[in-house]
This record gives sequence, C-alpha cells and structure tokens, in this order.
Amino acid sequence: MSRFKDELRVIPTAARVIAAIGYVAMTIMLAVVVTCGHDRDLANAPGIAKLFLIVIPGVFVAIYVSLVGYVFGDARRRGMRYVMWTLLAIFIPNAIGIILYFILRDPPMRACPNCSRMSKGGFAFCPACGTSLLPTCPNCGRGVERGWANCPQCGTKLPDPGSSPASSGSVPPAPTGGPAPPAL
Repeated sequence: MSRFKDELRVIPTAARVIAAIGYVAMTIMLAVVVTCGHDRDLANAPGIAKLFLIVIPGVFVAIYVSLVGYVFGDARRRGMRYVMWTLLAIFIPNAIGIILYFILRDPPMRACPNCSRMSKGGFAFCPACGTSLLPTCPNCGRGVERGWANCPQCGTKLPDPGSSPASSGSVPPAPTGGPAPPAL
C-alpha cells in the first residue's frame, strides 16, 4: 500500500460524505446559473468554458472539505487538540489555518518497543515502562535509530538492541562479586 493511500485513510468518512455533497451541490447550483442565460456573455461562452465554470468550483469545495477532514484525523492521530485545529482550519480564511497546521503539527506518535504503548514523538522515555524511545550512541551521545549498525557521527559500532540491557530499557543485572548487601 502506498503512503498516499495510507494518508487518505486518515480522512474521516463524515468528511468524505460532506465533500461529495458539497461537490454535487456546487455543481448543480452552478449548472443552473450557467444554463439559465441571465448573463449574455456567459450564455455565449463556448461549451468547454461552461463546463469548467460548472465543475472546477465544486472540485475546490471538495478538496477544501477533505483537507479540513484530514486536519481533524491527523491531529487526532498525533495526540494533538484536534477540535481546536479543525476549527482553526475552518475559520481562518484562505486556507491559512490548514497551512498553519502543516507547519506547526507535532511529530507522529510512536509505539514503545517494550510495551507497545503509543507515546508522543518528542518523548525520550516511555511514560508507561520507562524504556528509552530515543536511543543514543554510547560513545558520542548523539541520537541514532534502531537497527543502525554504526553511529553516523563517530563510526562506533552500536550494540544490538536485543543484547544490551540499556537499550531495551530493562534493569541491568546486579554486579557479581564484592560485598553482600547488609541484612535488615
């Protein structure tokens, strides 16, 4: 499945229905206005021009409603204030609210590799189990991605995520040898 199709699935069904109704309503309204013949210039326009005058505004209405629906679904998926962003997308004119959403939206939520709970993209540790969500290089401390073999900054070989206790978020084993803890 392509990423574009996956993103289209974010648009709620209600927004799709409203977009279709808006397209049909705008097309019917403009067809009545164009074919009525009250304007002589419009009545004498070529057929292709009339077709564009009837179809194109309905397409813009459908695209606008679909974008507002996408803002609703995507903000909800990212754990943002989706009602506020939807209202901003609707009421700020000239699609500036939609543009602002795409500029200011939060990073996508991600699943914890340990407990699979979803957390916000900027979190360094899972709020449920404490697992590190942003692994770092043990040598230089810069961020690395899971699955990388070497650090892109310093070239250090990275530990396998399944073998290192620090990268999996589990408690390191107690050191062997040395004095025993005092009895209570």
